[in-house]
Formats: sequence, structure tokens, C-alpha cells
Amino acid sequence: MTIAGSDCSAGAGIQADLKTFQHFGVHGLTVLTCVVAESANIVRAVHAVPVDLLREQLALMLDAFPVAAVKTGMLVSAAHVAAVAELLAARPQLPLVVDPVMIASTGTPLLEPAAMRAYRELLLPLARLITPNLPEAEALLGCSIPNKAALIPAALRLAEVFKTSILLKGGHLDGPECLDVLVADGEVQQFSAPRLAVAGSHGTGCTLSAAVTARLALGECLPAAVAAAKDYLGNTLRHSYVFHSPGGGSIHALNQATSALFAAPAIPSAR
Repeated sequence: MTIAGSDCSAGAGIQADLKTFQHFGVHGLTVLTCVVAESANIVRAVHAVPVDLLREQLALMLDAFPVAAVKTGMLVSAAHVAAVAELLAARPQLPLVVDPVMIASTGTPLLEPAAMRAYRELLLPLARLITPNLPEAEALLGCSIPNKAALIPAALRLAEVFKTSILLKGGHLDGPECLDVLVADGEVQQFSAPRLAVAGSHGTGCTLSAAVTARLALGECLPAAVAAAKDYLGNTLRHSYVFHSPGGGSIHALNQATSALFAAPAIPSAR
């Protein structure tokens, strides 16, 4: 299940999550938090779903389906975060992957301070895995992460603060290699890959967290789920494409349709 916003360009949000779930052969459920008018290049408007409707969607899905794993994306406000945390706290056995959509890739905050506090106090302590990018990790820690040498200490500190596993994504750092750091059950694992020349990639964080969630739903251990998710995201980036907008300019998109042609590694089902 994905609890996230709707991206009408289908590159991020619940649309990207559903494409990813389908690739890995799991049935995707959606709980909508907001409707976003956006393309890969611009955000025009964000309209929040009423909190009561969010709560009704989530409660119904949890009651009606054998949910095996959950991820969250854009949660809009403190009230939305609190509603999600309240319902998921009653299901502690469910693996929860939190993509803390707090800071835009430009560094612009996407949440008010009250919502940041709700994440810290209510939702993040419930997570099996948190997947912050560099600006989000800096916001959570209250300090800068200036280089690759600082990634592992920062990931360890996040794991200590929130008592959970952390996948710290280092793609915002300069250099020919992109390094992500996973801290899980006290162990540190590094994932390094060549930086791909993809301009304006859109939805990479959603795709990665959805892929991890799908693999956890199938019963895979966290390090293996992250490795499979990283492979999948690499394929979508390598086979991404550009098309020209009728209004002028170009749009870059992850090619999840093509990446679905790559065989997902077989693992035993949890059921």
C-alpha cells in the first residue's frame, strides 16, 4: 500500500508507486493524501485531501485487504501525518517504509514546521526503514552533511535517534559516483553506482521506496530488498527518455514501462 499524493504527470507519487508494484508482481493499494498539478519541470498546484477522507481510505484498506507492507510519500500537513501514524501504530507488525518528503530537490521546504515535528514524533518511530535524501537528512539532524565521508556517521546517527533502519541517499553530493548508505540492525552497507547523465529525473525517491516496499511485502530481508530496489531504479534511469512538450521545452521521464521488461529476481512469497 502507498500513502501518497497523485502526480498527474505519472512520474512520481502514487502513479510511480503503482508502476513499481506491478513490476514486482504485488497488488498495489492507494491512499491519496493530495492531488498535485505538476510535470517533471514544474509544480502548479497542490490540493490536500481532507484528513477525514484520508483516514477513511486508510482504515478501509487495512480492514479489507491482507496488507503486507506500507510506504508513505507526500503527507502534506501535520494533521495528515498524525492521522496516518495513529492508524499504523495499531498495526506494528506491518513493515513501514517512510520516504520523508520534506525538502524539494532544490532545497525548498515542502512542509510547515508543525508537520516536521509530527514526522519526528509520530511517524518516523514507527518505520522499518526511512529513506531520506541529503537535504531531508540534514533537516532531521539539524546539521550539514558536506561530503561522502559524513554519510555513514549521519546515517548511524539517524538510526540511533529514530531507533530504526536508515537508507541515506547521497545523490545530491557531487562526483562521478552516487553513494547510498544503509544502516540496518546495526550493520552498515554501502551502495555505489556511477552517476547517470539524466537531466531532470522525476520520481526517483518514490520509485526506490516503492520497490523496497514491494520486496518487503514478498518477504525479503531489508538489505536484499534495498539491493533489488537499487537495481530496478538503475534500470529505469538507464532507459529513461525525453519527449518534447507541445507548449515548448522537454520533459525527462523514468522509463518504468521499459524497465518492467527486466525480470525481477524470484524470491519466495511471504504467503
